[in-house]
Amino acid sequence: MVGVSRIKLHESVNERRGDVIGTGRLSDRSVQSLNVVALNADDCERAFDACVETVLHSSGLTDEQRLSALSELWLARAIRSDRSKIDAEMSDQTLDAFLQAGRYAYAYLFYTKRQPSERSFELRQVQVIGFYNFSVQRVVTRFFQELPHLDKQWTQTQLAGWTVMRPEAGPKSVESTAEPTEPVELLSASTLRFNGLRNVYRRDGFGSEFVAVAPPDKPDNDVPWREPDYASMTGALLFDGTTLNDVLATRQVRVLVRDPYRDDSVTVAGREVPLAANFTAAYGVWLARSGFASQSIRSLLGREGGIKTPRVFLMQPYDPNRMTVIMLHGLASSPEAWINVSNEVMGDAELRRNYQVWEIYYPTNAPIAVNLANIRKALDTTFRHFDPSGKARASNNVVLIGHSMGGVIARLLVSSSGDRLWSVIPTRADLSPAKKARLRERLSPYLQFTPMPQVTRAVFLASPQRGTPYAQHTLARWFGNLIRLPANVIKEVASVSDLIKGDSESSTPMRIPNSIDNLSDKDPFIMAAADLPMSPAVRYHTIVGVYTPPGPLIDSSDGVVPYRSAHLDGAESELAIPSWHSVQETPAAILELRRILRLHTAAHSTAVSWSSEKSPSRNVAATANSWLPTN
Repeated sequence: MVGVSRIKLHESVNERRGDVIGTGRLSDRSVQSLNVVALNADDCERAFDACVETVLHSSGLTDEQRLSALSELWLARAIRSDRSKIDAEMSDQTLDAFLQAGRYAYAYLFYTKRQPSERSFELRQVQVIGFYNFSVQRVVTRFFQELPHLDKQWTQTQLAGWTVMRPEAGPKSVESTAEPTEPVELLSASTLRFNGLRNVYRRDGFGSEFVAVAPPDKPDNDVPWREPDYASMTGALLFDGTTLNDVLATRQVRVLVRDPYRDDSVTVAGREVPLAANFTAAYGVWLARSGFASQSIRSLLGREGGIKTPRVFLMQPYDPNRMTVIMLHGLASSPEAWINVSNEVMGDAELRRNYQVWEIYYPTNAPIAVNLANIRKALDTTFRHFDPSGKARASNNVVLIGHSMGGVIARLLVSSSGDRLWSVIPTRADLSPAKKARLRERLSPYLQFTPMPQVTRAVFLASPQRGTPYAQHTLARWFGNLIRLPANVIKEVASVSDLIKGDSESSTPMRIPNSIDNLSDKDPFIMAAADLPMSPAVRYHTIVGVYTPPGPLIDSSDGVVPYRSAHLDGAESELAIPSWHSVQETPAAILELRRILRLHTAAHSTAVSWSSEKSPSRNVAATANSWLPTN
C-alpha cells in the first residue's frame, strides 16, 4: 500500500540538502544506497565493518553511489567519536575514520568515470566536497599537533596506520632567505566568527581554510615594516595512486599547503580545480589580537605602552607583482580605522589580484611635520628593503588613502614644500649666519620635502586640509592639554629653541604644537601647508561626510571637518556622503574606493604573473608553508 502526503517546499529542500555534517543524519542519497543493498543506518551503526564491506563490494551500486556513501559513513563514524574540543588531540581511531572519509570522497571526485565538471549541477557532488573538506580540516589539525614531536628534517611519519608525507607547498610559494619556521598555532577558519567585520570573504573550492599563526618576531625597532604574523592558508589531502583501485588500497597521504592569495586553483589527478580560500579570517584574527584600541589612546596621550615611531604593516606577504595601497589613519586612531575598507579590498577578486595593502600605524600625538618626516622615512626604507631596484610593480603607481589627519599627511607626501614652510618658525633678525645654517640643517627634514615618486593616485577622506575650528573648542583644548609629546620631539624642540634665541636672550622654552593644535584652522603650519602644490603625476579624489542639517554643501560639515576644509580644487572626483566624520567606514565610501581602485587598475593594467624574486626577510607565505623541506 502507498500513501501520499504533502510537505512544505522548504522542508523538501532541507531534506534533500541534509547530510551528516548539517543534521547529524545520513543524507537521502546514502540512505538510498544502503536500501539498495538491504541495509539501513541503524544496521551500519551496529555492525559498521560488515556494513562497509557490503557497500564496498556490492554489485548493485555504481562507483559514484558506493564511494559517496562510504565517505559519509566513515565521516559519521568519525564525527561520533570526535567529541573533543575544537583544538584538542583526537584519537588514532578518529583520525583513521576521517582519513577514510577523505579518501573515499577523493576517489569519488577524481577517479570515477565522470569528470567533476559533468556533475557540476548535482547536489551530491556538493555534499561529497563538503565531506572531503570537513575531513581535511580535522586531519590537518591533528597533523599539526604532531609537528612538535617530529624532527625538523622529517620526510614522512606514521600516524594511525597511515604514512603521512611531508606537506607539499607548490611552485608559487614565496622564496625567502630567512629560515622557515613552524607556525605556533593553526586555526580552522570555518570555526571562527567575527564581530565588527561587515563581511567574511571566502572562495568555495577544494580544500579547507586555515589561519597559520607565526611565532612573534623579536622586537626590532631599527626596521619600520612589520610582515603579517597571521597567514591565510588552504590545506588539502592527496592520496597516493593513479587508478581507483590504487587510491582505495593506499595508506599513504600527503598534505598539500597553498597560499590562496597566490593560488586560485590546484592540479589534482591531472585536473585543475578551484582552491578554497578565506581572505578575511587571518586579517580578523590579527585585528582581534592587536590591542590597537587601547594602544592608540596611550600613543596619543604619550603614555607608556604607546608607539613612538611609525610602523608599516603589510596585510599580506609582499608580492612584487601587485600594486601597493597605503592607508593612513587619523587622530587617536590605528589600523582599526580601516577594518572594513581593507577587508573589502582583499575580498574583491579583481582588486585582490592587483593590489596589496599596507597600513601605516603612527603616534598621533606628534606634530604633523614630525609624523610626515618619519612616515616618509619609514615608507622609503620599506620600499628599498623589499625592492632595492625600485622596478617592481609594487613600487610604482602606488595609491595613498588617508582619513582625517592621515589625509593631511597623505597630501603632504605628494606635495612640494619649497621654502614656503620656513615662515612658521619664529626667528630673530639678528641670528648669526652660523646659527641660521644650523637651524636650517636641523629643520630641513620637517619643512622641506618633495613628492613620493612612487605615488600616482591619492584619496582623501574627511581630511581637514585647511584645519578645523573644532580644534579650538573647549573640549578639544582640554583634551589637547592631556597630550604629552614624544621625548625625541621635546629634545629636538629644546635644541631648536636654543638656536632661535639670541646670544643674550634668556632661555625661554619654545612651545611646539601637538597634533590637535596642528589641526586648528588658525595653526601656522596647517595654514602654510594648505596651498602647497601637489605632484602633477598624482591624480586625487576626495570623499567628504555631510552630517549637519540640510543646506548648501559648501556650508556643511561632517561634525568635525567643514566641507570647505575637506574640499580640494582639481580633484578628479568628489563624493559627499551623509555621514559623521568616520566616513571611511560607510558602505558608500567603500564602494567609491573600490571604483577608484578599479579605475587605477585600468589605467595601469599589466599582466600579473608570479615572480620568484627573493624577498630579503621572513614572510607570511614562508610561515604558512613552513612544513616544507628547506632545500
